[in-house]
Amino acid sequence: MNTDNSFNRSAPQQRAVIIYSGGMDSFTLLHKILKEDKALLFPLCIDYGQKHNKEILAARRVCDNLRLPLKILNLQHINQLFSSSSLTGSQQIPEGTYNEDNMRSTVVPNRNMILLSLAIGYAADIGAQQVYYGAHSGDHALYPDCRPAFVEAMNTVSKIANYEPISIEVPFLHFTKGQILSEGLAMGLNYQDTWTCYNGRSKACGHCGACQERLEAFATNNAVDPVEYEA
Repeated sequence: MNTDNSFNRSAPQQRAVIIYSGGMDSFTLLHKILKEDKALLFPLCIDYGQKHNKEILAARRVCDNLRLPLKILNLQHINQLFSSSSLTGSQQIPEGTYNEDNMRSTVVPNRNMILLSLAIGYAADIGAQQVYYGAHSGDHALYPDCRPAFVEAMNTVSKIANYEPISIEVPFLHFTKGQILSEGLAMGLNYQDTWTCYNGRSKACGHCGACQERLEAFATNNAVDPVEYEA
């Protein structure tokens, strides 16, 4: 596993950018790429004005431990454009199961197009050939910018938007969250180092849709979530 990411533009190694939120999916994806040792990895975490920074703090801890050069981009004021989302606006975070009727308020308009555009620009700047992000099939019904059609269209645009083509890689696009967790558990990953809850309290709430989906993934794998919950 290559974690020596000292930046040298003239070095011939393959490079890749990963959009790294600090959540379960990107955590698993980051370690999958490191294990496969295909490229020097440059994680990018974007603060778009979420109601808390728990995921960002988790991302920093993981990257510090792995000696990866995490870049945290502060776009907090962009949340002024996203008042319709409960993740960035004044609405309460919904509780209950992860379904469209209940969780629609968590949609941040155009989020992944914005994040991917920034990551592609970063990749072009450092000479990286790929941008990875952790969209999965559990998000397809709810989030338009996690669906295969969106990924395919963005990949097409990404390959012509700069002098050198940059591909968008989404290895978990057709995985469930339970399947993603299964891969991570097989690698021996400790999910204590992730944050999923939409609320930013000292412990995960256990009631929001994100917590519910996470707990279901652990139950599917007959595993115990190491993160502490209020309930």
